[in-house]
Amino acid sequence: MKTCVLASIVSLVLAAPVWAQDGAQSEPDAAELLRRDDPDNTVTRGPLSSQPGSVVVLRGLDKVTARTRDFEVAIGDTVQFGALSITAQYCRKRPPEETPETYAFLQINDRRTDGFGVDVEGEQVFSGWMFASRPAQNPLEHPVYDVWVVDCRA
Repeated sequence: MKTCVLASIVSLVLAAPVWAQDGAQSEPDAAELLRRDDPDNTVTRGPLSSQPGSVVVLRGLDKVTARTRDFEVAIGDTVQFGALSITAQYCRKRPPEETPETYAFLQINDRRTDGFGVDVEGEQVFSGWMFASRPAQNPLEHPVYDVWVVDCRA
């Protein structure tokens, strides 16, 4: 038990970002935190060879009607797909000379109504990274809709 607690404390200390040295720097903004969490931003890979995109291309499936729809979401914007509100926070596409991969950080809310068509507070059903090559790794789990990443454009 003690080693488990000690290991947890050590991992938290090692994982905690150093935001300020001698009080000279301020805390990072949300975009900087997403860049730090970028799946391609690892020590072994070296500097990133691509730039973040400005538009995410998504594909949505309505499981009730069996219809699909492709739509584009600018980074920072929100788009409606059925009862879902999808906000794209970040996306990146590797260059062709590397292993192909396109991924995006999305936040998806399920809008609710009060039964008379008036929107009430919805529920966040997904917040995280989605990968185009591995849609089942971090899927949206929703009874009516599926959403997955198709592309990231500059």
